[in-house]
Amino acid sequence: MTVLTRMDDTLWHQTSEPFAHVATSDPRFFDRYWFNAVSPDGRTSMQITMGAYRNMNVLDAGVVVVRDGTQYNLRASTSLGDDFDTRCGPITVRLVEPLQTIEILIDDPQGRIESTLVWTSVAPPSLEKPHFDRDRSRVKEHYQRFDQIGHLTGSLRVGGEEVSVDQWWSCRDHSWGVRPRIGIREPVTGPRRTLDQDGFAMAFLFYSTERHAGHLLFSGRASDEGYLSGDLKALPDGPASEIGGAGMDVELYPGTRRFSSVSFDATTATGETLSWECLPHGSAVAMKGLGYSGGYNDRLGLGVWRGDDLVEYDEWDVSDPATIVYADGTSDQHWHRIQPVSLTFTSGEEQIKGYGSMTLILSGKLPRYGL
Repeated sequence: MTVLTRMDDTLWHQTSEPFAHVATSDPRFFDRYWFNAVSPDGRTSMQITMGAYRNMNVLDAGVVVVRDGTQYNLRASTSLGDDFDTRCGPITVRLVEPLQTIEILIDDPQGRIESTLVWTSVAPPSLEKPHFDRDRSRVKEHYQRFDQIGHLTGSLRVGGEEVSVDQWWSCRDHSWGVRPRIGIREPVTGPRRTLDQDGFAMAFLFYSTERHAGHLLFSGRASDEGYLSGDLKALPDGPASEIGGAGMDVELYPGTRRFSSVSFDATTATGETLSWECLPHGSAVAMKGLGYSGGYNDRLGLGVWRGDDLVEYDEWDVSDPATIVYADGTSDQHWHRIQPVSLTFTSGEEQIKGYGSMTLILSGKLPRYGL
């Protein structure tokens, strides 16, 4: 049955189908918001995500607040329905002015996390290079993402405390397309390279100073050429330069794969030399709390249909740089963490302080990093 929605009364169709029908039947197709913010003193950070999975009939969302080493997690999931309502249980994301201003409301009936927040851009979004990969003849991923720096303002109540949110440093991304392990298990199409044979590294930095903003992302297997996307913008309305090459040095906490410091050197497409020196600024977020990477109580991760009214809540201890202590007392050093950072950015003779968000994943055998 063909379903019409209010979006079908606009002039912006891009296929011959109604908006409720996406252009691929791949069940992993997704469209997702992600927001990140940190207080100036590093005591508090937040992440908010919301994803729609048209071919799975799922809308899911999550909020994480880390306050003085305790991580408060709120996750929700519902049926997507036939319209385009960006409200999932207690979490609402509302576009006020696209690419500029977004309202985020968290209204937990039990009062565990509550907030009224406004995200405001300080720089135009940057479109990453396309992400495309095949696993033999099967499309493994085919998606697009843009990244943007802004600030977050409003009110927050968590752990029985009122926390003022006054223009906290913030970033966000918006991604859509097909990615692995969304809603379904990945099929096996032949022998796989194990991480003990050929490790994987991924570094993803959002950053800004008073004068600059941008992102740097590279990833790949140790033996592959890998993926690189990055840019440097002059604020407020200056030109943008594409990053054409990058390298990384890492200091790890002993016995872990969590960084105590990380530095990058890069060049722009025009030959300008850049560097970033990054240090942890507060506790790293454990992304399972948002539902990523085997999150939710069923351990199935994002995009799985769980009925119409699922809401989950838990509190974890993330005060240690590497070890997560869960509500039941068990612990691990899960690989998917995002770390707020303070940074020193150098361009030529100029050095300037700033803030950022750093994802660093080092898996398997990576001799380059002493692993």
